[in-house]
Amino acid sequence: MQSVASAESRSTPVTAYAVILIAIVTTSSAAILIRYALQEDMPPVLIAASRLVIASLALTPIALRRYWTNLVGLRRVDLLLMAISGICLAIHFTAWVSSLQYTTVLVSVVIVSTGPIWVAILEVIFLRIRLSALVVIGLLVALLGGALIGIPLNNADSLEALISTTDQNTVTGGLLAWLGALSVSVYMLIGRKLRARIPVVPYVWLVYSIASIFMLAVIIVTSTPILGFSLGGYLVLLAMGLVPQLIGHSSLNYLLEHFPAALVSMFSQLEPIGSAILALVLFRELPPNQQIVGSLIIVIGVVLASRGEIRPAQSRSATS
Repeated sequence: MQSVASAESRSTPVTAYAVILIAIVTTSSAAILIRYALQEDMPPVLIAASRLVIASLALTPIALRRYWTNLVGLRRVDLLLMAISGICLAIHFTAWVSSLQYTTVLVSVVIVSTGPIWVAILEVIFLRIRLSALVVIGLLVALLGGALIGIPLNNADSLEALISTTDQNTVTGGLLAWLGALSVSVYMLIGRKLRARIPVVPYVWLVYSIASIFMLAVIIVTSTPILGFSLGGYLVLLAMGLVPQLIGHSSLNYLLEHFPAALVSMFSQLEPIGSAILALVLFRELPPNQQIVGSLIIVIGVVLASRGEIRPAQSRSATS
């Protein structure tokens, strides 16, 4: 009887599978909402700060009322890691939002979604974890896709094409998106460590709050305007904080309780497809064929790398 009970306790609840769909749909709306906010002439820093501030304020009553014991029991090293994680999350959103000013939704979201690959690299550097051959292959494939996006092959012999404004914008947007991917990778790496001991609500509340404080400081230092925009723009910011951030981003953190982190990362790789479809429907935004092919190659690389992470975990669980 005990073995049956333990097996049931380890089984994945049906709600977890519903959360997968919720996470994919809600996170896919982020790039679209950001594009709407940019069309209202809202600064990228304000957009990034708003989604974090709104989400952290919404979580505050629940975190303080139901998880106060967890919060006061945190160690100094936990708080330090959360501070680093929050700052990286703030950098991630700022860089990603800014990238959408220079490149298409598809290219920006796909490059940002390469986070799992960089997590694997950081695990090698800081956690001394050996990468499988599949992870290395996935990394190389993703880098090939990134090069295909940034290099204008149809006019490779033309110096003017290589230094044109359009190409410069593509490269700038790509670099900002890569910065967003690298910074969120540090956030994910810290999350993998802390989420094993800390419930999802106090964890995301503290990280969102720290990121919010950092972003508010940036707004003050840079004298970024926060007033004078349209009502529609502020409603977009509210939707961004409640839908892709509070529901979507927090759902991914919740899924870490029931699935391997690499598998959760694979779920998030469906976001570019959803964002691209929404961009096509709402903005009639169809990227050039070269960028579509490069983006598909990056997605393939990320999936390969994620599979390379999952297989060793499965083999270890099977032998334990």
